[in-house]
Amino acid sequence: MAQNVESNERFWAEFHGPNMGYVEEQYELYKEDPNLVDQSIKQMFDRHGAPEWLTQPNSSVQEEQQGTSIKDIKKLTSAMKLVEAIRRFGHLEADIYPVGPKEVRKSPLVEPQTYGLSEDDLANMPAAWLWEKAPSNVKNGLDVIKELKKYYSGTITFEYDHMNNDEERKWLLDLIEAGHARLDLSDEEKKQLLERLSHVEGFESFLQKTFVGQKRFSIEGLESMVPMLDQIVKYATEDKIENIMMGMAHRGRLSVLAHVLGKPYDKIFSEFHHSPDKELIPSEGSMGINYGWTGDVKYHFGATRDVKEGDETKTRITLAHNPSHLEFVNPVVEGFARAAQDERSQKGYPKGDLNKAFSVLIHGDAAFIGEGVVAETLNLSGLPGYSTGGTLHIIANNLVGYTTNQTDGRSTRYASDLAKGFEIPIIHVNADDPIACISAIKIAYDYRQKFNKDFLIDLVGYRRYGHNEMDEPRTTQPALYQKIDEHPTVANVYAGVLRDKGVIGEDTFKKIQEDVEDHLRGIYDSMKENEAGSVEVPNMPKVLANGLDRFETAVDLDTLKALNEGLLNRPEGFNGFKKLEKILSRRKNVLEEGNKADWGAGEALTYASILQDGIPIRLTGQDSERGTFAHRHLVLHDVETNEKYCPMHGLEQAKASFDIRNSPLSEAGVLGFEYGYSVESPNTLVIWEAQFGDFANAGQVIFDQFISASRAKWGEKSNMVMLLPHGYEGQGPEHSSARLERFLQMAAENNWIVANVTSSAQFFHLIRRQAAMRGKEEARPLILMTPKSLLRNQRVASAAEEFTNGKFQPLRSQPNLKVSKKNAKRLLIGSGKVMVDIEEAIANSEEKFDWLRVLRLEQIYPFPKKELEKEIKELPNLEQIVWVQEEPKNMGSWDFVDDYLRDLLQENQSLRYIGRPDRSSPAVGVPNVHKTEQNQIVQLAINPSKGGDSSERN
Repeated sequence: MAQNVESNERFWAEFHGPNMGYVEEQYELYKEDPNLVDQSIKQMFDRHGAPEWLTQPNSSVQEEQQGTSIKDIKKLTSAMKLVEAIRRFGHLEADIYPVGPKEVRKSPLVEPQTYGLSEDDLANMPAAWLWEKAPSNVKNGLDVIKELKKYYSGTITFEYDHMNNDEERKWLLDLIEAGHARLDLSDEEKKQLLERLSHVEGFESFLQKTFVGQKRFSIEGLESMVPMLDQIVKYATEDKIENIMMGMAHRGRLSVLAHVLGKPYDKIFSEFHHSPDKELIPSEGSMGINYGWTGDVKYHFGATRDVKEGDETKTRITLAHNPSHLEFVNPVVEGFARAAQDERSQKGYPKGDLNKAFSVLIHGDAAFIGEGVVAETLNLSGLPGYSTGGTLHIIANNLVGYTTNQTDGRSTRYASDLAKGFEIPIIHVNADDPIACISAIKIAYDYRQKFNKDFLIDLVGYRRYGHNEMDEPRTTQPALYQKIDEHPTVANVYAGVLRDKGVIGEDTFKKIQEDVEDHLRGIYDSMKENEAGSVEVPNMPKVLANGLDRFETAVDLDTLKALNEGLLNRPEGFNGFKKLEKILSRRKNVLEEGNKADWGAGEALTYASILQDGIPIRLTGQDSERGTFAHRHLVLHDVETNEKYCPMHGLEQAKASFDIRNSPLSEAGVLGFEYGYSVESPNTLVIWEAQFGDFANAGQVIFDQFISASRAKWGEKSNMVMLLPHGYEGQGPEHSSARLERFLQMAAENNWIVANVTSSAQFFHLIRRQAAMRGKEEARPLILMTPKSLLRNQRVASAAEEFTNGKFQPLRSQPNLKVSKKNAKRLLIGSGKVMVDIEEAIANSEEKFDWLRVLRLEQIYPFPKKELEKEIKELPNLEQIVWVQEEPKNMGSWDFVDDYLRDLLQENQSLRYIGRPDRSSPAVGVPNVHKTEQNQIVQLAINPSKGGDSSERN
């Protein structure tokens, strides 16, 4: 405080004569309303308070008001504007482009002339007038401008004016203007940095010469990224952060795997396979990395590395597997980090420890601004259900997106500009200045640790070759690549700097390069040949082909009643919404004889019983706390205080956390996050719910590349559940279908379960089975079509004995239909809501239906072929198998079940389809038309005459 007073006194002491009178006038206006004075004057009073002489009663202002004109005051305010402009726009003149234009970049925004100032004007101003904390060597205004430009317009520069938090802005300003932004390395540290760069460059050069023309998406032009990541590992290890979760696309991935993750060189060489003279096999001592049975290209794989001190693991580094869909790994990595931070062993919300995990995302410059999932992920950063305490973002900026120039790829000046909307501080740094690059990491890391918020580094380099090494970039960027061809590598640039400063000798760098080449050549030459001449094709694990009926899911009645009673308890003094509480109170007796539990009650019992088993649950979606259709109500609001209460948190029996969150309006980002969470925490039951099932369309990349195929490609297991509301009720094309057919089209190798259940007890057993599979080899995702209008339909409600006995039924007999297997001539099979419509139609009909056998296919994949085959054998007079569905013929399950059903046909039996015809849109948009169509389908299905289309293919 004393220092602050002293600096203020020093500042005001520089004012003399008319300056003082002018300042007094301005201060009177400022006191009346700060907005009445110029912004630069306002900032002066904000920072330094009242003019010092006004607080001294014996001051003689009149004596001082001689000899200086109002013009001098205007020059002072102009100079103050210039200083602020350098802080805001100094980056426009920064030296951040290694292969940019050779001339010095100039911007009028940071030039004195723009503000009506000459060098003499600035030289005549005391430094303290413009820069309160100016170093001792800065004497006047001209020195101030030169010094600040050195800080803001060098090879490292800053953008933080878009941040609204004063504490964060001040922290960055003080760090930069105290001269602490650039690390001061010892000569030994500089040599080590050169060696590191030489290893990175040598590795890429060796691959280029040895595996000619093969894709590797080299790091060349951005080699400084590796020592930057080294620094992150160093700082995280020193701070005992348990996990570093990393995500990146292809550019530089092999170098990061080799140098940061420690993937053995021979393992990487072996993945290039057909070298000119041998099939490569890693040495016996090489680290084994397990992947799935179909595998992937070498630059999609991730890896893990344990940084140890003795036998103790200090920090684990995880680089996530990533497909060619670039930025879609971002939310997955954030899910990894959140799962590693959460402590889930106690009831209530999980307790997070931000120092347990730290995430690093490396982006492409074109992809960062171009892919919407980036914005979705950035939006998660400050949300309570998704925050990971700050992510360090690095844009690997190679100036070109495949063959597309920046002018065609973005509407912003910088690729990083998207981050400004989230108030993320930005550093731009020249990749040819490795010390500036690792200095940027130090700032970013310290900021994250202090403020628990994201930080972005725009690492500006270039791309030595094309998008991949088989690409010729000179056809599309000839001028740029002429400069790149003439430009030395960063190791050569940095070695020259160290030679000029006498840090290394003339031949030191050459010797380092030769040693790297010899080391890599020795590893390659020692690798064995594959004498078998062929590679054995791996298959999926046998355990995935086994049935899922070994898991017991029933719960005794007393336990269920106790859980149900506990869910109705409220904290003392809690004022619930009376209308809602009245509805929920009806659940009190749902387990009594003669009563039934509807979907909402059954779902609540499902989660409560899983929590009692000690299994944590995470349930998120756009309206999941209440439920889109107002059926769940697992988060209640006090009508007087607006405080929240979750009944699952009040359960005495709960032995694990229940993390329920309303998500932002995002599908791809949130779905990827939950997938990542489920992979990192396999013992947690992770559930994502779409607001409507078709909203899952917006997360298709996550389904296609991660959830459905990750185990086969990468050996990555997930047990997550996706609840997708599905059913035709006349709500039009967008709110009828969850696109069931897409999930069935991707169903293979038991990669997931696809189900469409029609009772609360079936949901209970299915989800409990999913929870029981957690962490086991049988684990796999569950795609579940869930009801909308059926949520309150008593036909999907279940009696207590259905929860306390049995288990999930993949094939279920139609309820309320008297079975006559001897007389049955038609076997009607269908799935989902249409079967409830048929049940209702049969109940309202006077027909006996003794000629009809009806089955509900509740688990569509894996298809219960044995169970269905057994049912068919018990129907001696069966003439016809009919598949019924409400979706159009080219959608829904028909194309999937057709082959299975045809295989089961016996002689003189036919297979027919009843449902809507092929259509381009999932549903009609007029409710009355929908009702007519739906009624026709139901009546055809239960009409004894032959109806529907033959399954014969032309």
